[in-house]
Amino acid sequence: MRQRIEDYALIGDCETAALVGRNGSIDWLCWPRFDSGAVFAALLGDDDNGHWSLGAASANARIRRRYLPGTLILETEIEASGGKATVVDFMPLRREGSSHLVRFVEGRKGTVELATELVLRFDYGSVIPWVTRHGEHRLHAIAGPDSVVVASGVALQPANFRHRAEFTISAGESVAFVMGYSPSYGVLPEPIDARRALEETKTRWKKWSGQAHVSGPYSEAVLRSLITLKALSYGPTGGIVAAPTTSLPERLGGERNWDYRFCWLRDATFTLLALLNSGYTEEAAAWRLWLRRAVAGNPAQVQIMYGLAGERRLDEWEVPWLAGYEGARPVRIGNAAAKQLQLDIFGEVMDVLFQASSKGLSAPEEDAWRFQCKLIEHLESVWREPDEGIWEVRGPRRHFTHSKVMCWVAFDRGIKSVESYGYQGPVERWREIRAAIHADVCRHGWNAARGAFVQSYESQNLDASLLLLPLTGFLPCDDPRVRSTIEAIQRDLTHDGFVLRYRTKESIDGLPPGEGVFLACSFWLADCLILLGRRDEARALFERLCRLANDVGLLAEEYDPRTGRQLGNFPQAFTHVALVNTAMNLSRESKPVEQRAEKKAA
Repeated sequence: MRQRIEDYALIGDCETAALVGRNGSIDWLCWPRFDSGAVFAALLGDDDNGHWSLGAASANARIRRRYLPGTLILETEIEASGGKATVVDFMPLRREGSSHLVRFVEGRKGTVELATELVLRFDYGSVIPWVTRHGEHRLHAIAGPDSVVVASGVALQPANFRHRAEFTISAGESVAFVMGYSPSYGVLPEPIDARRALEETKTRWKKWSGQAHVSGPYSEAVLRSLITLKALSYGPTGGIVAAPTTSLPERLGGERNWDYRFCWLRDATFTLLALLNSGYTEEAAAWRLWLRRAVAGNPAQVQIMYGLAGERRLDEWEVPWLAGYEGARPVRIGNAAAKQLQLDIFGEVMDVLFQASSKGLSAPEEDAWRFQCKLIEHLESVWREPDEGIWEVRGPRRHFTHSKVMCWVAFDRGIKSVESYGYQGPVERWREIRAAIHADVCRHGWNAARGAFVQSYESQNLDASLLLLPLTGFLPCDDPRVRSTIEAIQRDLTHDGFVLRYRTKESIDGLPPGEGVFLACSFWLADCLILLGRRDEARALFERLCRLANDVGLLAEEYDPRTGRQLGNFPQAFTHVALVNTAMNLSRESKPVEQRAEKKAA
């Protein structure tokens, strides 16, 4: 049985990432990019699908972990009956394209018996590479386009396509392991000095984290979330992946397993605000540029998500040879939702570009503004259409209320851009359409019998996305309908005080029902409680959410209150972004930072 999702920690180099279990096993690593094939895929299969364990030979050892402050360097303390040792895991931030994974063991006290096992498998655990041994301490594995070089501080013994070693380490001693990746047709990665790489990586992370504008009682959780967000960014392009994993289930043993190693437009505004309000203008500007490049082209072809460099073809396929995390199948690569119609993304794009300028980034150039006008022009012709909505349902299209609200946001931000920056646009027509959408939502999205805005027109179902109504400026929080919606969601769409996205039914999303509570939505509820003046209640909810983080401060997409386990892809950028924004809201006396337009609606 694999480690629990929350038993993993993240290391990475801002181009890819690995998950390290409490047991010292690296069970997931895609190389050379987040979306490449995995060289360690045991997370979604078994040990023979690739892993690298390094830890105590004794099962009775005591384990404690932490990140070195202000860094993504993981330190695992192993205490056994004979002594104490520390394993330091990290990936040096890349220079000139080379990528390495370093494991550094130091003896602290007495003597500790350790063991390591290296099982290399390319292409998601399906390909056993050809391994050439250069003595007992150096390996070169190659298959197809992939190549890995391993330099080991102890002799590795081959057996059954695995390499193993048992060794002891005493106080004052150290052993280094370095693994480097290169294309099989390229130059092998140059050897690196593990200790020097450790110091350089520590310096670079601390320099980055030292720029954060973070203070107050939640500064530690906020900084860890910002570091996680940075780790999930793809350095060459500025794109930010939703998570570094695929197919970690939203329900244990279920089918709600999706590939999150891509960049969603929907995350854009929340991410931008988290970065800008934390002092990271360079990352925010890179994220905006990625978004503008990704959506460029025919507005009718704008997608909800893109690849790390803006790729559009994210074809979904299933991996039959992987059994899935705790049997949750299928394991999916790619994401078919990329081809869905989700009208809310037009509002997200217009909002993020307006917010970027209003928060201090340069206003859009004339050419960028012309493209925004074309987006709105296309939206004029499609906003009345049904779509798949924010949750990417795989059931029938509907007139989702949140989608219509975000269409309103698109026109609203277009109008405000004209008013703020003097651009030209058919602003009177936009005002008419904005008013028409607002009236349409209030007429068809409001259910008087339920006393709430509902998931889709004329339905009875609640939906956590409606918590965003006041945060987008569609209606003020003191509007009786908004207050009633928030109260209905808090009363009828929660489990143990945490918010569900919606009550899953096969008729809605085309899948068997059942999933955990959605952590980002729970942070949105806290934001709304702040707007309602219920700050103590909001603070209590926020602190409960923070306590769900694992021992190194990481959160997945969802949580199961019944089993006390994290669910879904891990760690989840959107969850950590929501944490940052809510923490900042609690630190302010005025309206939350996510309230992205003036209070009075059109």
